[in-house]
Amino acid sequence: MAATESTKDRLHGTLDALVLKTLSWGPRHGYAVARWLEDTTQNAIQIEEGSLYPALYRMERKGWIEAEWGTSELGRKAKFYKLTTRGKRQLKLETTEWAEFAQAVSVVLVPTA
Repeated sequence: MAATESTKDRLHGTLDALVLKTLSWGPRHGYAVARWLEDTTQNAIQIEEGSLYPALYRMERKGWIEAEWGTSELGRKAKFYKLTTRGKRQLKLETTEWAEFAQAVSVVLVPTA
């Protein structure tokens, strides 16, 4: 499933939570974050570099993630990101808020008979 414009719009509001959740499974470099999300969602979620890296830098400035240089699986120098304690708290908050929002939207869009 390719990402449509409406999918991209919905992604904008959940990007931080998706990246934080991805990093909850362990440190990853930016490309690996994007690949994990694509693989996990069977390509339903595709994050472009122009969205991913600004989000990573923003989350690093907020103290939600930390970065250190390392070597990728291809032997290249790469910046690896990992969750901080503050990031774990933010992930929990965003996950709760997203679940509440999704439930409220579902009541309207998917009414039960």
